[in-house]
Amino acid sequence: MIDIAHRLSSLYKAVAVSGITVGHSATISAIRNRDVSSEDVLAFAKAAGLLAAKRTHEFIPGTAMAPVEFADIRFDLGEKEIRIEAEMHTVYKSGVEMQAMLAVSVAALTLFDMIRLLDDDVSILPSQLVKVKGGVRDYMEEGYEKLRALVVVCSDTISAGKKEDKAGKVIVESLQQCGLTDIQYTIIPDEASQIQEKAKLAESEGVDLIIFTGGTGLSPRDVSPDVIAPLLDREIPGVMEAARSYGQQRTPYAMLSRGVAGMMGKSLVLTLPGSTKGAKESMEALFPALLHIFAVRIGARHDKK
Repeated sequence: MIDIAHRLSSLYKAVAVSGITVGHSATISAIRNRDVSSEDVLAFAKAAGLLAAKRTHEFIPGTAMAPVEFADIRFDLGEKEIRIEAEMHTVYKSGVEMQAMLAVSVAALTLFDMIRLLDDDVSILPSQLVKVKGGVRDYMEEGYEKLRALVVVCSDTISAGKKEDKAGKVIVESLQQCGLTDIQYTIIPDEASQIQEKAKLAESEGVDLIIFTGGTGLSPRDVSPDVIAPLLDREIPGVMEAARSYGQQRTPYAMLSRGVAGMMGKSLVLTLPGSTKGAKESMEALFPALLHIFAVRIGARHDKK
């Protein structure tokens, strides 16, 4: 089973279609008139499909137990064909594609079973997805490869060569997964003057995204948020609120992070934790959705998806 523990919950939607064909138009008339053994076969098929959707994880072991929060199965009756469409919604860490696929498949099987003695030429049409929405795919936009980024590791021990950096490399890897290719990487000590100088120089050179990792805790040398905050033209509190909320679900220590985020001129500046786990979880919480800020900057709509 795929590990989805790191994912953010979001709205997912899926629509799948299937259907059956019959040999005689009279079969469709009997179904429409509820005259198949005096039963409403469409109602039976819908109920079977809905029950299957809610138990998908039992039939397909690798499927996550996504709660189906909206489900509908619709039928379109033609002369010798019934088209079946299932629509599923959830707010969860994974989608409901398999639930929709299983729903139309079971609904089609139910129709087949209930009318096969009435018509000897019944066939089931292929099941396929026709619409999928939700998750990271909705936040990946074109043009991210044009952004310039700088990752600055703030650490006395790492800059002195006494310890290997892992957090900064995790951040670089995460940005690469988002499509960024122009990423600078540097290591400096926890010196207020050097931290500010790096930020000012990067902003003056037109770097779009400046990420500091380290120095967000409570030790005397943890000064990154304190020296970056005065440089911000517009702070964005929600960014770090989102990162801390995500982290708090995984460790109670996330609340101790003092990271800040905001705009410095046209550059987005973030101060993230220096631990590998903290940096990784912060990136999981914020990206790629945070990159939408650069699209908004040039007038894109938040709801374009």
